[in-house]
Amino acid sequence: MARIERLVILGGGTAGWMTAAALSKTLGAKVAIDLLESDAIGTVGVGEATIPTIHWFNQLIGLDEAEFVRATKASFKLGIEFVDWARPGHRYFHPFGRYGVDLGPVPFHQCWLKAQSDGAAAPLSAYSLATALAAQNRFAKPSDDPRSILSTLGYAYHFDASLYAAHLRGLAQANRVRRHEGKLQAVERDPNTGFVTAITTDRGERLAGDLFVDCSGFRAVLIGEELDTAFEDWSHWLPCDRAVAVPCARVVDTTPYTRSTLRPAGWQWRIPLQHRIGNGYVYASSFVSDDEATATLLANLDGEPLADPRMLRFTAGFRRESWTKNVVAIGLSSGFLEPLESTSIHLIQSGIAKLIALFPDADCDPALARQFNTLFGIDMDGIKDFLILHYHATEAHEAPLWQHTRHMALPDSLIAKEQHYRRTGRLMLTSDELFREASWLAVLNGQGIVATDHSPIADTIDSATNRRQLDQLAAIIARAAPTLPMHDDAIAALIGQPVRNAALVA
Repeated sequence: MARIERLVILGGGTAGWMTAAALSKTLGAKVAIDLLESDAIGTVGVGEATIPTIHWFNQLIGLDEAEFVRATKASFKLGIEFVDWARPGHRYFHPFGRYGVDLGPVPFHQCWLKAQSDGAAAPLSAYSLATALAAQNRFAKPSDDPRSILSTLGYAYHFDASLYAAHLRGLAQANRVRRHEGKLQAVERDPNTGFVTAITTDRGERLAGDLFVDCSGFRAVLIGEELDTAFEDWSHWLPCDRAVAVPCARVVDTTPYTRSTLRPAGWQWRIPLQHRIGNGYVYASSFVSDDEATATLLANLDGEPLADPRMLRFTAGFRRESWTKNVVAIGLSSGFLEPLESTSIHLIQSGIAKLIALFPDADCDPALARQFNTLFGIDMDGIKDFLILHYHATEAHEAPLWQHTRHMALPDSLIAKEQHYRRTGRLMLTSDELFREASWLAVLNGQGIVATDHSPIADTIDSATNRRQLDQLAAIIARAAPTLPMHDDAIAALIGQPVRNAALVA
């Protein structure tokens, strides 16, 4: 069977250079990799916040954490704070890591629900070290010792997407990836199989390949325009279709979390980096004008804007056949789910991981594409439900968008999850879903969907013993948090230089 000898990546940016770095590291010299990008085409750059799955990718490509944090002006991320989502004036935190510790065969959250029914008053957040650290602007890395409360932590990063792409480009080119400057001019295809055989550039270069990876962003030049692969529109569930973004000066200590604040026609993100803060307003254009959205964003910044606002248009949804013939779409070309839970970069690396696991021969066996598309669809469907949960579980917001999302029809899969949780606190998740128990617990409880009972198995626990163990755990977390480093100190210790406050150096 003929092997893949030449692989062509169309598009750079975060998706293109993540793909190039991972495939060049994995395939070595066995496959020649060419990447076409144009400096004249801007990148979207929505992926400044990540989730803990990024550690898999960083380990795959052999990324040095200190070098990476230094080069991309990164900060650490312990989770996401949601402001005004459940109702005006309310806040909750979606932490990385886990709630509580193993107390026996009964899941921790069922122990907590049992204690609640017995009259315990401590909220779920009292059993999350990540939540306690975020509230105090502190950070610590997880411990491998299961006896340590630090073992319950998880973390990710915030970083400058353009600096990240540049950092990955250097690593990929050191691994023999050849970058070609230019714009796509034409696509050649085999008349019998329909496979793409080569692309030519506006500079006259012809890049032939056996396998093509489409990282061309929303245009989806190969998978969409050339192969006409269908796009599944989810805007009836996720109605936000635009974003305006602007960086601003960093005027306070770097917070170790992303913030999402509900606005009348969408929500605003705040992503803290070492050198600036990234801000954006994700909104539904049918409920607010571009000018009004921009004004709302600019009126709610920590510091002075550092650039002109940039506009971005999108449609929530994806292509169920993101691998078609010998073209694999990765990143925005495969689909887009707004950055509410910071999943954009995860979905890039999810596509990369699946491509590596299912890497084909030159004939691109259709069974491999079907498996890729099935698994990627599971990813997207699960994330979709999790995002919709945020939108519909709100109270007391009178703006038309929030009236609409509160009463819209929900996917059957999400209805089932909510119903099971309300009845007995059970989280009906499959092993393939990205967001695990802690994430669903945080958002369900944070947005007012509470369990009315606990699992019968929790009744096997002695009530007094259970409450004593929970009280001890909450006390351990409360004592541990103030002893751990401040976030900026943790960054400085890693990169060997201080993180300076813009307000102090101006």
